[in-house]
Amino acid sequence: MEREAAWKTYDEAASEAVEALASDYRDFISDNKTERECVTAAVAKAEAAGYRPLAEAVATGRALAPGDKVWATAQGKALVLVQLGESPLAAGMNILGAHVDSPRLDLKQNPLYEANGFALLDTHYYGGIKNYQWTALPLALHGVVAKTDGSVVEVNVGEDPADPVFCVTDLLPHLGRAQMEKKGSAVVEGEDLDVLVGNRPLVAEAGKAPAAEGAPALQGGGDAAAAAAPLDDAAPAADAPKDPVKAFALALLADKYGIAEEDFLSAELEVVPAGRARDLGFDRSMIIGYGQDDRVCAYTSLVAQLALADEVPAKTAVTVLVDKEEIGSVGATGMESLFFENVIAEVMALAGEEGALPLRRALASSSMLSSDVSAGFDPAYASVFEAKNAAFLGRGLVFNKYTGARGKSGSNDASAEYMARVRRVMDDAGVSFQTAELGKVDAGGGGTIAYIPARYGMDVIDSGVPVLSMHAPWEVTSKADIYEARRGYEAFLRNA
Repeated sequence: MEREAAWKTYDEAASEAVEALASDYRDFISDNKTERECVTAAVAKAEAAGYRPLAEAVATGRALAPGDKVWATAQGKALVLVQLGESPLAAGMNILGAHVDSPRLDLKQNPLYEANGFALLDTHYYGGIKNYQWTALPLALHGVVAKTDGSVVEVNVGEDPADPVFCVTDLLPHLGRAQMEKKGSAVVEGEDLDVLVGNRPLVAEAGKAPAAEGAPALQGGGDAAAAAAPLDDAAPAADAPKDPVKAFALALLADKYGIAEEDFLSAELEVVPAGRARDLGFDRSMIIGYGQDDRVCAYTSLVAQLALADEVPAKTAVTVLVDKEEIGSVGATGMESLFFENVIAEVMALAGEEGALPLRRALASSSMLSSDVSAGFDPAYASVFEAKNAAFLGRGLVFNKYTGARGKSGSNDASAEYMARVRRVMDDAGVSFQTAELGKVDAGGGGTIAYIPARYGMDVIDSGVPVLSMHAPWEVTSKADIYEARRGYEAFLRNA
């Protein structure tokens, strides 16, 4: 049952549609590298498409009717979009669920320090990464700093071409013999993933506070931050700061963002690869970029939901974009929280279907595509794949009937009947799709959010885009698979 490349099915119009979607997608993942940024951008797109805040309807008691479109967020890091359909919600919904968090380095709460003339930021890696892949790589800093006066400062350094970037250093091979003899998991320890951010000291002038005037801007287009005065051997040492390089970095942060060292205690700052996603290959058939697990599925789910425009679907259409999947779907913004359930309860109450029992019926009667990426077959590492049951780039949307590790541990295993129903929807819409497992039986495995909504009794199956170099700083996808995912998700919302 080998599937042919989706590319072979495209006429000129379809090829143009593939490229148009890929262009928008490249911009989305380049401009939105954190869960907060993804949710903010998704809400903006939804509101432009006519979605209104659910909180607004709740506050005014406005009844919801078929065709109404609402959105709700959790702490700015998870999102639910709902477009009400003709059928009662208790009859079930068609749901797309993806996650918008990706592996990265997070700053610790007390991150900034000076060592041997360098200023560095201490990090704690987030999600499953290969530590050594994050060395000698241009990095950017994204996130927010919440201050005690109630203000929240957005930070984004390293993406503008005029910005500086940062890096985690690596050991030169001339001195790396002992390092190279270590196992891959120990070549670079987690505590060694400290980000280099400065080398220039803040210098005090005689009789004055440490000065810093005329420095390069911290961020392109911003006001120039204070720079250290030229080194003055006559300046009294007593006037110099204890850690002058760290002090200079703090002076730049204070000038650009108005934040002090104590403000790191209430910050969420993420270190991510710097730079924009790019076309890959002589034929430009692929995209290489950061965070495609799982923003490639989040983006295509969002676009599919918005493609319903102002029509009234047969069943209520829902898209859920959640946080924390890479660390177990925990916390207030993960799928394990009650955020999704609470949103549906509020929607049902405003639609005249209030009550615990109607809510349980709605969830149990629903159908869901757990939109998450799958491992693409890589000929360089063919030994860990079983080719008959592997996903290949360019062959379309992937369905994983089950995931898990070894003996399907931790998996949601979709029923044969649901798999048949999904096949019918895809066949009727002419969507190119394939099925896969996540590698050989004993090679490893992985999981998604699928098992969590399955607890309600709803039908759930994993579906997504195959990826090469998953969880690396730069991941690879096929434009054809992105296009087929978007088409498949829309067909599911309309016809499942």
